This record gives sequence, C-alpha cells and structure tokens, in this order.
Amino acid sequence: MKTKSILIVVFIFLISKSVFSQTAFKVDVRGKGDPILLFPGFGCTGEVWNETVTELSKKHECHIFTFAGFGTVPPIESPWLSTIKKQVILYVKTKKLNNATLMGHSLGGTLSLWLASEEPNLFKNLIIVDALPASAALMIPNYSGEAIPYENPQSKMMLDMDQKAFRSMNTQFTSYLCLNKEKQKTINAWMDIADRKTYVYGYIDMLNLDLRKEIAKIKIPVVILAATTPDLTTVQNTYKAQYENLPSVKIYYAANSAHFVMYDQPEWFMEKVKLEVQ
Repeated sequence: MKTKSILIVVFIFLISKSVFSQTAFKVDVRGKGDPILLFPGFGCTGEVWNETVTELSKKHECHIFTFAGFGTVPPIESPWLSTIKKQVILYVKTKKLNNATLMGHSLGGTLSLWLASEEPNLFKNLIIVDALPASAALMIPNYSGEAIPYENPQSKMMLDMDQKAFRSMNTQFTSYLCLNKEKQKTINAWMDIADRKTYVYGYIDMLNLDLRKEIAKIKIPVVILAATTPDLTTVQNTYKAQYENLPSVKIYYAANSAHFVMYDQPEWFMEKVKLEVQ
C-alpha cells in the first residue's frame, strides 16, 4: 500500500513538472466562460489584445499568450515555432480547455491554422487576423516550400546590427504595418526589446512553415479579418490563392486598414469578433 502511494505521488509530480516546465510562452488568464486563446503577432506581446480582452473577458475566459523571446519572456532554443506549437497543445489538453476558440494575429494566426490542422478535433473555431498559411509565398517568387537556412547573409546582417539600426528598421516597417500612429509607438517598443536571435531565427521558422495543403485538414469554422493594404484587389487575390484548400472559410475585409486591423479599425474589429464568438 505504501509503495502504491509513493508511485501516485511520483506520478502527480511528473505530471505537474510537465505542466510547469513549459517555457515557450507566458499566459495571462482573464475572465470566465468559454475559453479563447489569443496569440499575438511576431515580436508583439499579449498586450496587443488589451482592448479586445477588455470586451471578451466579460463573457469568456481569455488565455493571453506572449511567446518566448518577446516582452519579458526568456528566449528558448530553436526550433522556436514548433516548440510553441507542441507546448500550446500540451497546455490546452492539460488544462482541459475543451472547444476553445483560437484567435491569432499575423504569426499567431498562422500558428492557429497549424494547431487546427494538426488537432482537428481539439478546438471550436478560428478567428484569424490578417494571417496566411504560407508567408514566404508573399516574398519569394514561385515559392514551392523550399526551406530557408538559419545561417544566411541576411540573418548575419540582422544579428550583427546595432540597436540603433535595428530600431530604425523596425520603425520603418511599423509605419507600413499600422496606420494608427500612437499604436506604432507601442509596437516599436515591443520590437525594441525583442531577443535578437528569436527575432531572426523565429522569423525564419515562420517563413519555413507552408500550410497551404495542410489546412485542408481543418474541420472547424474559420473566419478571417483581413487588412486591405496595399489595395483590396491584391489582398483578395492573395487570400483566394493561399486559402483555396480550406474547406470552410469566411473572409471580412477591413477598409482603410493595414496589418494591425485591431488598431486601425477597432470598432469594426470588435463588431466582427463579438459576432463570431457569441
């Protein structure tokens, strides 16, 4: 009987250790109700969802993620994104977050597609905010899934870049990604404290993820809230091409919005989100 008790204690310890050894993200939980997992975009913290959570937490239990290497969360070793994905699945199963909604912006949206492709029965629905299953296809002509190595001249240049040059580069990018000038400052502050190796190698992880065929495995409803820059026709053609294998998808296009839809069109954004999660 004593031996059996010891084994039970050891088992509980091992289970607890597996839960608390998750290092790929930090999670803040707010509200009560049906669970929603909120994933930020690349370089951002969970604070990108502050306004969204203020509303959703009134009726839902919001699990707000910040990924390793961003904000104050310590970095982890590569491969960064696949580790995040594995640990999210463990987090959901361990906490028994049955039929959770996934909401992800940019990288977080791509991660949501990956999760729903790999675990088609684990989640309730997806809300994707301006994200694609294959980001590299936007940048590489005739992209067919070829892997980008971690070590390449571009990576070395960015790793060696001094902080002033790094800040200047991000400030320029942010001006295209967000039309809200006050929120640009917030985004730039997050980028400024990002772990440099995570910023470089983590971005390569994202580019090396091509889910255009995998999304055919998704069984749950998917809603996309898309930006309309540089122009609506270009954006619509891109989404049509990248999501052609998705069985069920509904796309809303936000007028006068860049990549950070929740910042550029906050009222429109919340109206659509509330429509989908209630």
